[in-house]
Amino acid sequence: MSRYLFLIAYDIASARRRRIARRLVKGNSVGGQKSLYECWMTQAELQSAMSALRKMIDPVEDRIVVIQLDPRAAVHTRGVGVEPQDGSFFFQG
Repeated sequence: MSRYLFLIAYDIASARRRRIARRLVKGNSVGGQKSLYECWMTQAELQSAMSALRKMIDPVEDRIVVIQLDPRAAVHTRGVGVEPQDGSFFFQG
């Protein structure tokens, strides 16, 4: 079971729906800010999260973007970039 690195971002109009989306996405994230999260997920976990997100958003007002990243790519930061402090292990939940 391979995990892949995804960037999940959302722009949700309703505060209630935004809280629900944050809980769904943050459970799989290893880092992020407000509405943009880095998530290591299997394809099944991604499908489950996307299914739950599709059910709770308003397709007219809300947007969700999922981008698969190459974990071998170099990380470039601008401003005050802080490396994740997760060490060599992964938390989920």
